[in-house]
Amino acid sequence: MDFYNDSNNKDYDEIALSSISLILDYLGERRDFSISFISDSEMKELNNSYRGIDSTTDVLTFRLEDDDSFPLGEDDEMGDILISLERMEENAREFGIDPIEELRRLILHGILHLRGWDHKSNDFSSEPMLIEQERIMAQLSMKK
Repeated sequence: MDFYNDSNNKDYDEIALSSISLILDYLGERRDFSISFISDSEMKELNNSYRGIDSTTDVLTFRLEDDDSFPLGEDDEMGDILISLERMEENAREFGIDPIEELRRLILHGILHLRGWDHKSNDFSSEPMLIEQERIMAQLSMKK
């Protein structure tokens, strides 16, 4: 796994690395991927370029192989996860939760996307991916 912090905020590096290890151990995931913290303005540019949405978002993922007919082996790289720390902190304030919990949720969210999960909305009561995400968060005792 490669980890990059392109933002000016280094406060979350250690938390992110320990969270990644915990999540990967729980999922039994051994494939490689990269995770980068980027600025909100960079996230907005990427979201517009790749999704046609002219606004920022909290997490973007890029799977190396989006064609499900191409089997990924155990040692293959899954892709890249990009997280906006600015958006993560804003989410935490909006939801009234600890920023560390939200960071862990975004890391898990990105890993689930790289593993092929997807969602059409952000409805936590009906989207299977989001339901699974929250189940895993609870299992890992990440929720307060």
